[in-house]
Amino acid sequence: MDTIQNMVEVCTELISSGGLFFGFFLVLLESFIPILPLSVFVALNVNAFGFLVGVFISWIATCIGSFLCYFLVSYLEEKVLVKIIKGKKLLKIRNTIDRFEKIKFSQLVLIFTLPFTPSFFINIVSGLGGISREKFLVSLLIGKMFAIIFWGYIGKSIIASLTDINSLLYISITLIVAYILSVIVEKKFNIE
Repeated sequence: MDTIQNMVEVCTELISSGGLFFGFFLVLLESFIPILPLSVFVALNVNAFGFLVGVFISWIATCIGSFLCYFLVSYLEEKVLVKIIKGKKLLKIRNTIDRFEKIKFSQLVLIFTLPFTPSFFINIVSGLGGISREKFLVSLLIGKMFAIIFWGYIGKSIIASLTDINSLLYISITLIVAYILSVIVEKKFNIE
C-alpha cells in the first residue's frame, strides 16, 4: 500500500512540475492512444491541481482530443478504412457502424458518461458512422463532463472509493442526471 501511495505522489509531483499544459496534454493524448488510462490522468490532474481545476482541464482536453479524433476519422473515412482493413474484419466493422448510425442522442450521451467506455472506439465509430458533428460534440460535452467528474471524485481516494457505497450511489445518480440532461437538450435543440 505504501508503494502505491509513493508512486501516486511521484506521478502527482511530475504532473505538478510540468504544469497545466502537461496535465492537459496527457489527457488529450489519451483520446488518440487507447491504451493510455484516462482515469489515472484525471486522478493525477485532480491530485496535482485540485478538484475543480483538475476536472476542468481534463474535461476540456478529453473533449478536444475526442472531437479531433472523430473529425480526423470522419474526414478520412472510407479511403483509409477499406485500404487498411479487408475481408471479415471489414464486414464486422461495417455491422457495428451500421448499428451505431441509428443511435439516439441520449444513448450517445450515456455511452460517453459511462466511465469505462473506450472513448477511442466511440470516436472512431462515430466518425465512420456518419454521426453529425453537432450530435457528437454536444453529447461528448455532456457525457464526458460526468465521466471526468466521476474519475476526479474517484481519484481523490481510489481504494476507499471502490469499497464505499456512496461511490456506487454517485455513479447511479450521475447516469440518471446525464440521461435527463441529454433528453432535455435533445428536445430543446431538436438533435437527432
